[in-house]
Amino acid sequence: MNTYRVHGMDCANCARELETGIAKLPGVQTVRVDFATAKLHVEGDVPFDKLAARAEAFGKTLEADTADSKSAPSNPSGVIGFLRYLLTRSETRLAIAGGAILLLGVFMAVALNAHELANAVYILATLVALVPIARSGLRTLFINRDFNINLLMTIAAIGAILIGETLEAATVIFLFAVGEALEGYTADRARNSLRGLLELAPATATRLISPAFTPDPTLLIALPASDSETSSLIPHPSSLNSQSSESTVPVADLLIGDTILVKPGERIPMDGTITSGESGVNQAPITGESVPVHKAQGAEVYAGTINGEGALQIRVTRLAADNTLNRIIKMVEEAQSVRAPSQRLIDQFARWYTPGVVVLATAVALIPPLLFNAPFYNTLDGTQGWLYRALELLVIACPCSLVISTPVTIISAITAAARHGVLIKGGAHLESLGSVQTIAFDKTGTLTRGQPTLTLARSADCATGESCAECDDVLALAYAVEKRSAHPLAKAVVDAAGSRGLDTRYAPAESVAMLSGRGVQGQVNGKLITVGSHALFEAEHPHSRDLCNWVDAAEAQGQTTMLLCDGDRVRGFIAVADEPRADSQQVIADLKNLGIQTVMLTGDNATVAESIGKTVGVNDVRAGLLPADKVDAVKGLLNTQGRVAMVGDGVNDTPALAAATVGIAMGGAGSAQAMETADIALMADDLRQLPYAVRLSRFARSLISQNIILSLGLKAAFMLLALAGGASLWMAVFADVGMSLIVTLNGMRPVRFE
Repeated sequence: MNTYRVHGMDCANCARELETGIAKLPGVQTVRVDFATAKLHVEGDVPFDKLAARAEAFGKTLEADTADSKSAPSNPSGVIGFLRYLLTRSETRLAIAGGAILLLGVFMAVALNAHELANAVYILATLVALVPIARSGLRTLFINRDFNINLLMTIAAIGAILIGETLEAATVIFLFAVGEALEGYTADRARNSLRGLLELAPATATRLISPAFTPDPTLLIALPASDSETSSLIPHPSSLNSQSSESTVPVADLLIGDTILVKPGERIPMDGTITSGESGVNQAPITGESVPVHKAQGAEVYAGTINGEGALQIRVTRLAADNTLNRIIKMVEEAQSVRAPSQRLIDQFARWYTPGVVVLATAVALIPPLLFNAPFYNTLDGTQGWLYRALELLVIACPCSLVISTPVTIISAITAAARHGVLIKGGAHLESLGSVQTIAFDKTGTLTRGQPTLTLARSADCATGESCAECDDVLALAYAVEKRSAHPLAKAVVDAAGSRGLDTRYAPAESVAMLSGRGVQGQVNGKLITVGSHALFEAEHPHSRDLCNWVDAAEAQGQTTMLLCDGDRVRGFIAVADEPRADSQQVIADLKNLGIQTVMLTGDNATVAESIGKTVGVNDVRAGLLPADKVDAVKGLLNTQGRVAMVGDGVNDTPALAAATVGIAMGGAGSAQAMETADIALMADDLRQLPYAVRLSRFARSLISQNIILSLGLKAAFMLLALAGGASLWMAVFADVGMSLIVTLNGMRPVRFE
């Protein structure tokens, strides 16, 4: 599929018209035009010149979307910025020329009393400004067999000239052209709100080069991939000289394995791993964290973040096009292009709305004069004829404010969320989050720190409960199996065994297999070692009543227990404790204040789960759940509570995330899996971002409702006024332009939402 940038796209209607027109070209298989990102996606064997010609027919220009292509240079804000915007486009330059001619005509009529000459000047002003508008309307009619607003305005302007309302015709077309440009200008500013993210990463970097390095394939070693996107070859240590030189290079020239130097206060240009130095790194541009994070050797850093007080040497782990910042920008752009339900409904409505208005206006112009002997033209006493009222309806019917009411809000809200470390992957998910009544949480790593520590390792043969040789052997065996596991509880076992010097007693287990949600097994010295939950051992591994009592006592204190069997008998148990996150209680309280019910879903035992649940303050606790049970729990909540969000951090949570109305992943920064799986990712692994995301989504939903009600309400009021003969053409277009501006500015409010 080929992607092109579209220039000159003012409204969502323009995107739909261009999409329909491109789809009619021979060889086009699929086509999608995204108003939010101003991009055209085409699949099929179609030469670029034909695509460009068809886009030009609709008043647009195309540019290949390459890694080097950027958005148009940003204009200053305010009046000066808008004037510059007007001068950059041929159709708006014609509108300005038409406006100047209009003012000349007004001068002739007022100062020179040359009304006949002024009427001719008004007609000239109308025709000059009308050229691009009429061309767009007629080409849309001939190519797409569709009525658009430009055709309506063309009919209205020509009709006004024919009935002698030349000043109104010129005024209407000038106001309409400027209004369309203003709409495009504000849409561009909303669309380019991602520019701040694009400019976070420096264009150049300081690369360290060793004079002794030679690109000999025999002196390259492979590094293990840190995720699915990173794999690399780096110079073997023997090929490097301790004295490296510095050179400034474009970030696009950096390769995986290159070493770069980042001085204090500089922005980090690439994703990488620190090889030397330590510093506090401000990750707010990527994760939204307000406090700098201490980074030392071996820590991962992200492009666009800001180095603090220390110099860092960083080994590049991703190419510039694949770094975390660019992945976020790409996903935000894709998210902005996904139509929200309200937007899809409005687009369908607008598809039938404009032709319907043409039929209505025709009926208004003809039926009263034919059936009720009402005046067709304006009368000498000032009564408006029904033709004039029909022309007013055409102008009032412009759907611009209605069509743009949703996409600008979605663009602004998703971009604002990304700037605060929340990645929302589409308008549908944004709207859904604002309507959830219940949020379900995984426990470990979500409501808790996810860094459990060992509190006790006790052998079944230990009567005192104090650490002894048998207790150490239980921990050593558990280490041999858990060494192969990535579960947070396994890390606690591994760390404890290492600190006690028990990590070399047994070789790491072979044939390790996970017992989904229940434990892990592996072969150690020919014996099948099983480490698992109390429920698993109750069902499959008989053990003494004393051991049961010891396990129950540990769990009553909020500790998680794992029993160990060596294939012959149950050898003992291990207890670990995972403290709640410092902010979990406050986050749950904030969500309750928003009227949201909270539920904790965990595979841990009921005693531990109840202890954690009571501490953080959730409404309901469901314990002892396997991954499939979590899915069933989410589906049950959907049936009883309505819309449900699920928050989790691990692979085991993925099915439940998919089952929920909205899946929310913890810790999206640097994690391709989290960003690709969930509907929303909290980039900083910070639960405090969740209430913010809920409030933002509710705010966006309210703005969309406000915009739709304002747009439809104003149109209904002016239509009634026009039918009663109390409006005028210039009043109608001024009201429509004003409403388009109001809904656009209202839709941009999420950009400043805190």
